[in-house]
Amino acid sequence: MARRPMRPHIESCANFNRYQSAYRRGHSTETTLLRILDDVYHAAENHSRSLLLQLDLPAAFDALDKPTLLRRLDHTFGVRDTSHKWVDSYLNERQYLRVGDRVSASVSCHYGVPQGSVLGPLLFTICTSPTVSVIAHFRNVHHAQYADDTQTIHRSQHWQGTQRHQRLFPVRPSLVGRQRAV
Repeated sequence: MARRPMRPHIESCANFNRYQSAYRRGHSTETTLLRILDDVYHAAENHSRSLLLQLDLPAAFDALDKPTLLRRLDHTFGVRDTSHKWVDSYLNERQYLRVGDRVSASVSCHYGVPQGSVLGPLLFTICTSPTVSVIAHFRNVHHAQYADDTQTIHRSQHWQGTQRHQRLFPVRPSLVGRQRAV
């Protein structure tokens, strides 16, 4: 219920990552794949090379910093007052373990969103939203995201562009420079 009024507000904000295909109606893994393929095909049509870098955040939902998430909700997405207090309560006042009829004592946990929650994916998307502004600083680099997986695509007509990435992210030499007809 809480997700319904919040989602349209978050998705209408300029800071929402429109290239996050997970957890959104009308988007899927296919949306992400099509975006990546479109970038690669566009580069090939322009006689450019593409370098795809795939990033995966291990235990991503468990690693979210709650204070950072709450600040981002306020400053970046304008979620304030009662709504902000509700999310703070949701994140910080539900830390216990239930096994059958037995419930543990509450503990304080500064990281992560509740496992299996309906609101968790939206909060994860909010927390990772700065990815867009970081990648936007790089010329000829595009990205796509699905959940905690991020793909960056660098297009370059000059070999030096891909060599720079190769120094940062070494790959097997047999894969660098190999082009196949599509």
